[in-house]
Amino acid sequence: MSVRVALFGTKFMGKAHSQAYRNVNMYFSDAPEVEMAVLVGRDPRETEEARKTFGWQEASTDWKAVMQRDDVDVVDISTPGHMHAEMAVEAARNGKHIICEKPLANTLPEAERMLIAAENAGVKHFLMHNYRRCPAVAMAKRMIDDGRLGRVFHFRARYLQDWAMSPELPRLWRFDKEASGSGALGDLGAHIIDLGRYLCGEISEVCAATETFITERPALDGEGKKPVTVDDAVVMCVRFAEGAIGTLEATRFAAGRKNHNTFEINGSKGSVVFDLENLNNLQYYSTDDDIDAQGFRTIICCASTHPYGGHWWPDGHIIGYEHTFTHSVYDFLKGMESGHRVRPDFEDGVLNQKVLDATEKAAETRAWVKTD
Repeated sequence: MSVRVALFGTKFMGKAHSQAYRNVNMYFSDAPEVEMAVLVGRDPRETEEARKTFGWQEASTDWKAVMQRDDVDVVDISTPGHMHAEMAVEAARNGKHIICEKPLANTLPEAERMLIAAENAGVKHFLMHNYRRCPAVAMAKRMIDDGRLGRVFHFRARYLQDWAMSPELPRLWRFDKEASGSGALGDLGAHIIDLGRYLCGEISEVCAATETFITERPALDGEGKKPVTVDDAVVMCVRFAEGAIGTLEATRFAAGRKNHNTFEINGSKGSVVFDLENLNNLQYYSTDDDIDAQGFRTIICCASTHPYGGHWWPDGHIIGYEHTFTHSVYDFLKGMESGHRVRPDFEDGVLNQKVLDATEKAAETRAWVKTD
């Protein structure tokens, strides 16, 4: 089986997704072969340069024409959020299977429209929450499902960055609600919301506070300043449907934190701790250990017995951030081949969006808001 892909996006996510397709062809012999057919961007020169750098066969600036091509099987949407819904609906209309970057959309109605379009068209759909496919995160999921943590009481997550702290940083699209949907909430918070749902079940209720620390930024055209219309930081308390409670924090104003994505889960029989900046390791505490030997131990999740471990290097040889995208693409392609559902998909995207929407409402009203 061979799959021809069109990728929409030439910046950071485009680079990450391109690397994933190359890696699948190189390291995953049991996956369908990927033909990197078309790279789509807005600027002809930049798109052509990215095509050469990333290794795509063609470059295009006409995204609608690419959607209609009979020789494209999969559409990969790695654009700013305000473009997701229109592109996904058009892809579904043309019978293309769809990979979409997170969050699924800028609003709940858009996300629901994308899900309905994909389901009605009968195409496969996948949401690129790549952190689910860190081997250590997948190992934590296995341990929870196996009952090794017992009843889960707490989910505690943080996603911290510092790149937005300078007031001289221009008003990029990520500071514009119409383009991005939200700020740190959607950019970073969406990831830990998805991890919370993946590991601990559905989030049923939320209360929250958001803050915008820099309310104006230099306009991109150099003409004065423009208002920032998104949050810079968010703090959430959540209740899970299965009884656990959680705290989630996301900010782009944590000095010294470049990509600090971490969670801790506490249960009746033990705990696990994950930190993306040490992504090959999972910290595990078990109450079943002898009392004089209890303590957190480090599981290096790089063995053939760990999720995805057998596809890379000999046991103990670590992997990196880009491999999470490779694992995601691999699973999606295997799902296409087998016909099985691969998550997170657009249904998960809608459920995540409900939590994002509830968080914004909770911050506005300063009250608990249900997600249903």
